[in-house]
Amino acid sequence: MTNIIVVLPKIEDAKSIKNVLVRSGFSVMAACSTGAQALGAADALSGGIVICSYKLIDMAYSELYDYLLPGMDMLLLASPGYLSEVSVKDIVCLSMPLKVQELVSTVDMMCQSRERQRRRQRLAPRERSKEEEAIIKEAKALLMERNRMTEEEAHRYIQKCSMDSGTNMVEMAKMVLVTRN
Repeated sequence: MTNIIVVLPKIEDAKSIKNVLVRSGFSVMAACSTGAQALGAADALSGGIVICSYKLIDMAYSELYDYLLPGMDMLLLASPGYLSEVSVKDIVCLSMPLKVQELVSTVDMMCQSRERQRRRQRLAPRERSKEEEAIIKEAKALLMERNRMTEEEAHRYIQKCSMDSGTNMVEMAKMVLVTRN
């Protein structure tokens, strides 16, 4: 579930938006009135959404956006006149006066987008270190020399054995090297 922080100059407004979102099934971690409070709450999270107004008590939305850690998205609530001045394209905007259904559907869309991003990162292949690459290369060289394989055949052999045994390629390459004696 995506963590949400609501920061508006009037704490009553922040709490009422928090209540609307909680009733709609979202996880709202904090309702704040200053950018500093929002940053403090955001530091404890690894990612999420900050919902804020154009101007806060201690800073503007752009300053808050600049201070946020990567992995935090922003939903800006402002009048249409202010929204035309927004220059950062990564900020999602909603015009005031706010319609509850628009807020809920926009937050839902942002949460789904964050989930897709997280899934993509989790499924992305991990980069191998130089040492791991060297181990695989050495095992391929051994297979090429001993079994008269091409590099591609040696790579496929290690890959297939890795998949069949349920170990990663580096571990399989180490096993090939152990059997060289």
